[in-house]
Amino acid sequence: MAPQGRKQGMKHKYLSEVIYQLFALVIVIIIVHAVYVAVIRPNADIILEQQAAMQQADESYVPDQSIYVIMRDFEQETCIILFFWAMIIIGMKASRTMKERALLERELLQVSAGTSILPEDARQFARPVQALPVHEQLFLLPRALLSGLHRFGTTRSVQDAAATVRGVCESESDRLESELTIIRYIAWAIPSIGFLGTVRGIGTALGQAQQAVNGDIMGVTMSLGVAFNSTFVALVTSIMLMFLLHQLSLIQDRLVLDSENYCNDHLIAYLQVPERAGSRAGVRHSNDEQQVLPA
Repeated sequence: MAPQGRKQGMKHKYLSEVIYQLFALVIVIIIVHAVYVAVIRPNADIILEQQAAMQQADESYVPDQSIYVIMRDFEQETCIILFFWAMIIIGMKASRTMKERALLERELLQVSAGTSILPEDARQFARPVQALPVHEQLFLLPRALLSGLHRFGTTRSVQDAAATVRGVCESESDRLESELTIIRYIAWAIPSIGFLGTVRGIGTALGQAQQAVNGDIMGVTMSLGVAFNSTFVALVTSIMLMFLLHQLSLIQDRLVLDSENYCNDHLIAYLQVPERAGSRAGVRHSNDEQQVLPA
């Protein structure tokens, strides 16, 4: 693939990822909100009514914690939406990374043992890589191999080829790291939303302090429940999300390192620059002069 075509392919890939992420967010909002409206909030209201009735009948009654009550408020719903959205993004990136890793199991250059790749042969060995499907040519390994071969064929330098491969891998590592920014933002936003629920619950409880003084503590109890439940859900989802983010970052780093090692073992190790005939003749002529000189 030509550099211009590669740039257009990368641009199309980025645009597709943005559209995919926005579409995934809309779908997650619809599904989660439907579950809340149809299942979680109706069951939570029923449980709260039953607990209130039992507390009025028996002051020593201690209500049990219910998952519906813990999840019922808007802060928890927002945290769940962001969590599933981040999981979809992580799944998309992990799937792409595993597809790229599959190329590491294939012999893309088809170099046999004992064979050397000369600068004149760079274009010939690049053809199998260029024959890959368009979406695979955008992966890291084919781009690194093609860049190394083209650089070697142009400069006739093994060091330049190795530096080019290393540069491609480093730039890909930086790009992958920057693409995780949205997930890190979500991982930061989830606890913040939980703390907003905490502030809202405590503020509502303080507004009902007069009722608690008069003996009616039901409103204060429910408001404090909102505060603590929102924090609990936010912290739990944030911990799980950070674990998944760490695993994604780990497999991406391994992909970059393994791709660079693949290029070193299957490309750089076979590169060879032939000695020039003039330099060999100069060395031979110098040796002959040394032999003519008297001892």
